[in-house]
Amino acid sequence: MVTPLLDDRAHASALDARDPLAVYRERFYLPAGKIYLDGNSLGLPTRAGEAALLRAMEQWKTLGIDGWTGAAPPWFTLGEDLGALMAPLVGAAPATVVATGTTTVNLHALVATFYHPQGTRRRIVCAAPDFPSDRYALASQVALHGGDALDLVAVPERAAGFLDEADIIAAFTDEVALALLPGALYRSGQLLDMPRLTVAAHARGILIGFDGAHAVGAVPHELDAWGVDFAFWCGYKYLNGGPGSTAGLYVHPRHHDRLPALRGWWGYQKDRQFDMAPDFVGAAGAGAWQISTPSVFAAAPLYGSLALFAEVGLASLRAKSLALTDYLIALVDELGEQGYGVGTPREHARRGGHVAVTHPDAARIGKALKAHGVIPDFRPPDVLRLAPIAFYTSFVEVWEAAQQLRAIVQTG
Repeated sequence: MVTPLLDDRAHASALDARDPLAVYRERFYLPAGKIYLDGNSLGLPTRAGEAALLRAMEQWKTLGIDGWTGAAPPWFTLGEDLGALMAPLVGAAPATVVATGTTTVNLHALVATFYHPQGTRRRIVCAAPDFPSDRYALASQVALHGGDALDLVAVPERAAGFLDEADIIAAFTDEVALALLPGALYRSGQLLDMPRLTVAAHARGILIGFDGAHAVGAVPHELDAWGVDFAFWCGYKYLNGGPGSTAGLYVHPRHHDRLPALRGWWGYQKDRQFDMAPDFVGAAGAGAWQISTPSVFAAAPLYGSLALFAEVGLASLRAKSLALTDYLIALVDELGEQGYGVGTPREHARRGGHVAVTHPDAARIGKALKAHGVIPDFRPPDVLRLAPIAFYTSFVEVWEAAQQLRAIVQTG
């Protein structure tokens, strides 16, 4: 008789014993006595990131304003330097990526550049189950161009938190000027087929961009090869840059001759930035989309976390992430009689970095999990997002979290 996974801690221990990435747990600060499964909302700090932040503080103390060029690394080029470290995670050339701003600010900067409604081609296609901030920003961009609610086309979900790419492509009509879609849906963790959507959009004369906040750092991308026009993402989820960390953006090389619609002095041609000339000359590549002076302290921890990505490689991290989420899904399946379900695609090609665990009492269960030392993320009305992170989550921790899910319902 096969032992159920829920009753087989030894199996989880054996998986940990064979895990080549288990040693990286020590490179992070883990909350004492807790199982942290909320890295898809806020990643945990790296020890190297802490050192980078303290180093930046020390350089400010000792160098003052000379830190812009005299710090190691210099603050003046941190956007480009960190962009080059992010570029391999999204399959892009270094000049196409820059670390700057925040997620929604970068959305505005990019959409303002690429959304040019003309005649009857005025609409923007987005996803109904997308993160609300994207919808707010897109609606405001439409309004700035004199549009109305009809110009924002939100493709509806087929089932809770799930989109069908065929429905999205059907929305790519002759009235559409731009598409802005999530790489992975924030609630369900569904990973969209970005190359397919890009090809379909371009075949219809539509520019397309992606919000990678819930995918970059968890899933390999090939933005250059896919031909994506633009993309943006945060630095504080899977990239472990800290709360409010500097974000990233991507602009395909074929658009590097465009002027950003929202310009600021930090996007000026780098070697002439301090000429203070009255007319804007954009920096080479994605660097032109920088607007304001960067926050050195919001960016510094990324030096530490991105160095870990370079050391381990995203392919290895993705392989472990899929193994962890496969295991979690199998455990939740054994909890089906207690009302639990899986609201995330089971196919690897359609799954991001977290699992949406469904239950009618998910809100109460989430509070009980926290009381028992398991940190989840609740999304109404019935989803617990659980994100085992390849860098620092063990298989035993996933098994122990499942024990809590079972005990909470059993004991009420």
